[in-house]
Amino acid sequence: MLDAGAEVLPGARGGVGRRVALAHPLLLMAAIVLASLNMRAALASVAPLVGEIAAHYGLSSTASSLVTSVPVLFLGAGALVAPWLGRRFGVEPVLFAALVLLGAGILVRVLPSVYALYGGGVLVGTAIALLNVLMPGLIKRDFPDRAASMTSLYTGAMIAGATVVAAASVPLEEAFGGSWEASLAFWSLLAAVAALAWLPQVLLTRARTTNGSRSAPEARAASGAPARGVWRSALAWQVTLFMGLQSLWTYVLIAWMPTIFTDHGMSRSTAGVMFAFNTLTQVAGAFAVPLLAGRMRSQRPLVVLVTALVAAGYAGLLVAPVEGAWLWSALLGVGQGGAVGLALTLIVLRAGDAVTASRLSGMAQTVGYLMAAAGPLTAGAVHQATGSWTVPIVLVLCVCAAALVVGLLAARDRKV
Repeated sequence: MLDAGAEVLPGARGGVGRRVALAHPLLLMAAIVLASLNMRAALASVAPLVGEIAAHYGLSSTASSLVTSVPVLFLGAGALVAPWLGRRFGVEPVLFAALVLLGAGILVRVLPSVYALYGGGVLVGTAIALLNVLMPGLIKRDFPDRAASMTSLYTGAMIAGATVVAAASVPLEEAFGGSWEASLAFWSLLAAVAALAWLPQVLLTRARTTNGSRSAPEARAASGAPARGVWRSALAWQVTLFMGLQSLWTYVLIAWMPTIFTDHGMSRSTAGVMFAFNTLTQVAGAFAVPLLAGRMRSQRPLVVLVTALVAAGYAGLLVAPVEGAWLWSALLGVGQGGAVGLALTLIVLRAGDAVTASRLSGMAQTVGYLMAAAGPLTAGAVHQATGSWTVPIVLVLCVCAAALVVGLLAARDRKV
């Protein structure tokens, strides 16, 4: 860890640069957790309020679906530039700027204009993309011996944040006198608190750079030394496809799980409870699976476990959606949380250094979120064409099979 003995390159005159400590590791961990709480919160806060937003602006069903899909599209687009920004300006300043941008995007989204609604979504998606991509590289750099446990911490916090925000959005709307704008804007405070937590890291990183001491990965990036070419690596593509396929099955559930239940006779309120329960159980998988992954040379058993849980849950939705709703929601939740935690851990474990981890993260999340954005649209179109959820669910089961194959390849003990 940098503050406990970072590698420091020789100075320009041949002397060894003075080691400059970053803030206390507990402060850095707190900053990581606060940033992680924001990584899905701005997305989760919208879903329960889409009906009110659509009614306010008179949006069609297609236009209202863009309220949630536009940020997801920019999760992929923003991931393209995140590694370059991190190398050019430094990871800590870009993370700080991303949190400021996130808070601004949340506030823009509630301005009295439909264009601001979508424009704010663009800002929110871009900001979260920067957080998503740069966090694995930062963890690889600052916690090289505890990368899996730190990944467990931040993925668990990410999903816990989404769970709390989704559950609190409607009560907040009611507390603010029926104002969905105030409910959405409230979460900009969470981004502001996280940005403040990153200020010590930004200032100390600037001091370290001014004093001429850099860690080895930073110095290689700054000097233009070539990093491993992730886009030409078969292993990198295997990690990327696993990320994309697990993102696809997750966003299909986010978009359509309550509808699947209500189409089979469940009440809307009960379907909402099932969806909240599914989100809550994701926390268990997100915490446990990365911890287990870090203790294994090969993560193949975990790939089998998470894909089997998700496939079993989807199969349950196919054969007895209402009768076994609690069980299917639990299986899917633990599997979803475990899969995203495993996908992010594989990025860290398969990368040989922090620079490669950042680039692999950018590749995996660019492709992954573009795949994820296509999933709900495809599932909805197939459902509309067939009048049933049978074919869409069978197609997702095929996605699970594909994820199992590429996941087994990505889980081998190798480096990109």
